[in-house]
Amino acid sequence: MKIALFGASGMIGHGVLRECLKDPSVSKVISVGRRSLVEQHPKLIQHAPPDLFDLRDLANDLTGLDACFFCLGVSAAGMSDARYRHITHDLTVSVASTLLRLNPGMSFVYVSGAGSDSTGQGRAMWARVKGATENALLRMPFKAAFMFRPNLIIPLDGIKSRTRSYRLFYKVAGPLLKLTYGHWPSSTTTTENMGLAMLNLMRHGGSDIILHGQEINRAAGGIAC
Repeated sequence: MKIALFGASGMIGHGVLRECLKDPSVSKVISVGRRSLVEQHPKLIQHAPPDLFDLRDLANDLTGLDACFFCLGVSAAGMSDARYRHITHDLTVSVASTLLRLNPGMSFVYVSGAGSDSTGQGRAMWARVKGATENALLRMPFKAAFMFRPNLIIPLDGIKSRTRSYRLFYKVAGPLLKLTYGHWPSSTTTTENMGLAMLNLMRHGGSDIILHGQEINRAAGGIAC
């Protein structure tokens, strides 16, 4: 498989990248994001374009894809509705449209979030925007599209969040989180399971289009942390 991965510098994307590079069925990973990665690997090609809305210079590397794993995202905290929608909805749809034009038979996995609102009627702005993004992607003629709505994600393998407050939270709550994963897998998953689930869905497909924690863990094969 040849996979485009957006957002590999973030906590979730880093976990997904790790599983892609380990997987013998993945021949190439095209990483696209706002910043370059420390990782070096024979399978890995990196791009950090100045404008993620304009991928024309990357067309050669973004052709022949089997799938895109879209893990790029920002917090809505302190951001206007219009700005958050531009970065979250407009950018995702722009990237998806470009990739679909170059790869009509590809699949797409979008990391959304628990509480995303597909109805557009909820009170939380971020949830409406995420839900609208999901709806737009599901209307596109991909071979398959899956929306991941994880709640609590446990970082494994030394992976850390780029957000300071999250790093502190994980440092303090680490042992409790692993206990939570064992007792409440419906609301908790891991960075490893996020990557494994995406890869397994590309190989075998799946009946769930919107996946919460339990469905993500099931798609990953029930791998424990």
